[in-house]
Amino acid sequence: MKTSKLLFGTAGTPNSSKKSNSISGIERIRELGLGCMELEFVRGVKMGEATAREVFEKSKTEHIALSAHAPYYINLNSAEPEKVDASIERIYTSARIGSLCGAKNIVFHPAYYQKDTSEIVYARVSGLLKQLTTRLADEGIEVILRPETTGKATQFGSLTESVMLGFDLENVLPCIDFSHLHARSCGEENCYEEFISTLELVENKLGREGLDDMHMHVSGIEYGEKGEKNHLNLEDSDLEYTGLMKALKDFKVKGLLICESPDNEGDALLLKKTYENM
Repeated sequence: MKTSKLLFGTAGTPNSSKKSNSISGIERIRELGLGCMELEFVRGVKMGEATAREVFEKSKTEHIALSAHAPYYINLNSAEPEKVDASIERIYTSARIGSLCGAKNIVFHPAYYQKDTSEIVYARVSGLLKQLTTRLADEGIEVILRPETTGKATQFGSLTESVMLGFDLENVLPCIDFSHLHARSCGEENCYEEFISTLELVENKLGREGLDDMHMHVSGIEYGEKGEKNHLNLEDSDLEYTGLMKALKDFKVKGLLICESPDNEGDALLLKKTYENM
């Protein structure tokens, strides 16, 4: 179900959750006054079906929107067929269990270039995702696959690549990580005008629908000449989050904004407060 406004939440359970499990995380998200949480399957999908259904019931009771992040080790452009197959299965399993939890959006890092051109990798990734979305639809698993914009130039996942996958494929939309875009560009993509340009690209390619159903990541970030190094808290980084919140408000963006800072709940609340005070 699409959200009627922009919701703010955390990547994984908030740091102050009584326990680190998803049920406790959802309860804490509600207590904090946040609206969403991303389930982190990044080390593998270790949740069973029974637990997933409990998570779904809890999220419904607490009115918290969920998404899920698939395991980190995914490379749809691997030269080894077995690694491609394993990558597809990781996305599929994340989608199957995530869907049982009530997570509509399934985020993943799609591929590495590995000396191939963007065009070659795009063709491979889009072909594999088309097969996977068909499989998911045939099995009645209703999710949106969200290839994420990535933080290094060696990783497939530029803004254009991620948005075009959403344009070309059904049940695929980008996860726009504004911190990754900032790191990937070695310090650019960091002012109101550049944030506006990003949102204009989404609208031009995906229509108003693309802005009404966004999934975003935001955090502080450390970067070098090769791009992303690690996540930071917002106040410890140079990310111009105030300009970003203004751009999101001016474009009336809806959907989920997930904070990946080390202080995930503190920065999620900071972003929410900044946005609401605009």
